[in-house]
Amino acid sequence: MKYQILCDSSGDFPEASFKNKNVIYKVIPLSILVGEQEFVDDDKLDANNMLKAMHAFKGKTSSACPSPELFLKELNNADYTFIITITQKLSGCYNSAMVAKNSYSKPENVCVIDSKATSGVMYLIVEELVRLIEEGKSYNQIVEEINKFRDQRTLFFILQKFDNLVANGRMSHVAGFIASTLLIRPLCRAVDGDIKIAFKLMGPRNAFQKLIKMVNEECKNKSQKIIITHCEDYDDAKYIEQELNKLGFDNIHILPMRGLTSYYALEKGIILCY
Repeated sequence: MKYQILCDSSGDFPEASFKNKNVIYKVIPLSILVGEQEFVDDDKLDANNMLKAMHAFKGKTSSACPSPELFLKELNNADYTFIITITQKLSGCYNSAMVAKNSYSKPENVCVIDSKATSGVMYLIVEELVRLIEEGKSYNQIVEEINKFRDQRTLFFILQKFDNLVANGRMSHVAGFIASTLLIRPLCRAVDGDIKIAFKLMGPRNAFQKLIKMVNEECKNKSQKIIITHCEDYDDAKYIEQELNKLGFDNIHILPMRGLTSYYALEKGIILCY
């Protein structure tokens, strides 16, 4: 049986980095719209240049999910397809993928997975899917196990700017106001696919320390893979990694955000997933 994984580009997993003889992997890009410019979130996109263009533009910017056709045209490439999307509570990607599935001649061979998160959680789901496929599990077994795996993932994030989350309706104006007042740095987490503020802390270093403390308290397996993605903030991502290393966590990976996550996290944004 031939398997493939389609992952929307909010997964922060470069297509070019994935090499596996048993599984086809493809990123389905979202787009960022800045006036008349469209930045397609593929492996060629320079997220830093996209952010510069966005900051220079005085009008409204937005993001756009892939059309069902972009998913549908890939489905004949394999016997079974898994599609992983950003949480459906923040994007139309999941619905677009479901339209593609239901338009396909063999919808029973397509599994659409709402990650209930984004970024590193999607990365981890991809890796787990590959592991299950290489173990020789049946398609139905993989579907059952990957949904359980998804439900056990955790996502935290700390942002310096919430402008695009608020402007595009991904976060309430009240929460956005709190986030931008008196240097408060909210420590947020994904809860069933939604954004929730877990703690309001003064300054980024206090927020980082609280994040590290929560990971240490909640993540019982010190060998659990942790993914830290960042938007133009490698130094803080490295600081978090080093502090977690001191606590015994030894499987930490730092990645730059792609275009879509950079657009919403903005500079100095950090997402941590395990």
